[in-house]
Amino acid sequence: MEQALVVGASGGIGAAVALALEGRGYGVTRLSRSADGVDVTDETSVQTCLERLEGRFTTVFVTTGALNLGPYRPEKSLRAVDPSAFAAQFALNATGPLLVLKHALRLMPRDEPVRFAALSARVGSIGDNHLGGWYAYRAAKAALNQLIHTAAIEVARSHPHSVIVTLHPGTVDTDLTRDHRGSHAAMPPAEAAAHLMTVLDKLTPAQTGGFYDWQGKSVPW
Repeated sequence: MEQALVVGASGGIGAAVALALEGRGYGVTRLSRSADGVDVTDETSVQTCLERLEGRFTTVFVTTGALNLGPYRPEKSLRAVDPSAFAAQFALNATGPLLVLKHALRLMPRDEPVRFAALSARVGSIGDNHLGGWYAYRAAKAALNQLIHTAAIEVARSHPHSVIVTLHPGTVDTDLTRDHRGSHAAMPPAEAAAHLMTVLDKLTPAQTGGFYDWQGKSVPW
């Protein structure tokens, strides 16, 4: 039985991704801050939690992330920009998933296909930004895309069958989107997870380092 690791498995999309993987016959290891104490903003926490794991994981999915962080909310104007919000957003939404990849890489076999995906967001696309606002969250997701793209280049040298990507799940009915999606229709987490797994299954090593949406379309940087 192939093994998968889901980090952020207590969230709406994370829980659905874990169930989707089990439905495909994977043995799934779930990690989350609430259940296991893994805090992706703290490298010691990430390292400690992942060092407890043994075996070979052919799929690693990072579903952590947040739009509202403590007192910080998406900015509507330059007047609302706060450097502390940027630091919090980058720690959780950019460097956090990269730290998981850093410490999960030893668990990912070099001699067979392996897949690593981190949830990004279309608002992190510079080319697709037509509305402005949301400075810190947009910048953190754009940074995540760059970090995973850069890591994919390096990982391909040691893991030639790897697919290392960021994925946009679409608008999903979760706590993250509920206060900010306006009139946008939202899909249930189970539906989003099914789409994401279908996309990840179809990607090849030639597409590693990319940023794809829930329909499998490449999203502009």
